[in-house]
Amino acid sequence: FNSQDIANTVWAYATMNHPALEFFTAVSNLTVLRLKMFNSQELANTMWAFATLTHPAPEFFDAVSGLVVSKLNTFNSQELANTIWAYA
Repeated sequence: FNSQDIANTVWAYATMNHPALEFFTAVSNLTVLRLKMFNSQELANTMWAFATLTHPAPEFFDAVSGLVVSKLNTFNSQELANTIWAYA
């Protein structure tokens, strides 16, 4: 799985409202290891999926926050809105 595969897969699960707790936990761990591969859209979509399904992933959200700050200038308005919403 590359970063786009991860983002698309978790987005699909969230869109179907299918929490798959063990899957999301595994994805969270994998994502933290591969975080630097994610672009702004992939980050925003992945975070949106976790937040939509209210999946607790504090290490994931903590790790993503640092990367978001460093890539902030690459986020478009929708990606930024989705990212902020995910932290709400």
